[in-house]
Amino acid sequence: MAQALTDTLKMIDGYRHMNPHYEELLDILEEVLILRETYRRKVTTDIFNADTSLIVKKVAGGLPLIDFPEGTFDLAEPREYFIALLEIAQKRDLEETDEIIRKINSGEIDYREMVRQSFIFQPEEDAPDEREEGVFDLLGFLVEESLRPALEVVSEKYGDIITRAKWSEGYCPICGREPKISELRGEGGQRYLFCGQCGFEWQFKRIRCPFCGNEDQQTLAYFTIEDEEKYRVDVCNACNKYIKAVDFRNTEHKPNLDVEDIATLHLDILADEEGYE
Repeated sequence: MAQALTDTLKMIDGYRHMNPHYEELLDILEEVLILRETYRRKVTTDIFNADTSLIVKKVAGGLPLIDFPEGTFDLAEPREYFIALLEIAQKRDLEETDEIIRKINSGEIDYREMVRQSFIFQPEEDAPDEREEGVFDLLGFLVEESLRPALEVVSEKYGDIITRAKWSEGYCPICGREPKISELRGEGGQRYLFCGQCGFEWQFKRIRCPFCGNEDQQTLAYFTIEDEEKYRVDVCNACNKYIKAVDFRNTEHKPNLDVEDIATLHLDILADEEGYE
């Protein structure tokens, strides 16, 4: 794990020089990944424990293991991590961070409710636009990140069972989040979707929209950018959604999809400009 973190930090340093526009976000991600490793080692309880006997049935029924909107969990450790994450933003004098920390500590903001609300579907017109140039939903990212160490425990514990059960949905089998990025892997270019919430990856049909299940090749397409052949954006003209993809089959580079998601924000902007969500 320590070597993987070292390799990731080197990767971030490389992208920092290649993408100076995202230097501040990459700096924040670097601090977050170091802090994540610290808190990952501190996870002492199975906060999101699952009934092993029900996993295969849940997979067959298309149900994620964890029901965040309805479940009752002890979020003391994730809350502690969330405060530490806010302090990273506070050091950078990011707007409203001091006020958020004050309200969290005073109880004016309920962290548990923030987590619950983050898993409740929002209509697109009500959701904040994260793809406008220069805009990044840092608070939303930190709320999601605060659950990551504990959810990685779940992914490691039950991931093999889920993989053997052949989960085929376009949303995460652990937490139900939709993926933001995918990876093409192996000689055949198998497609794997990546959940930024819990870090789980699962195989998914290459010619299929993860969001609506469309398999009509006439309405599925992709675009690339010159000199960035390892990246593409898969789009669905049936539901008007998109997902980024990284293709490192022809290199020895092992991608870290947390880093790639930040380093490819320009693709989110382009997809938005083309009218995709």
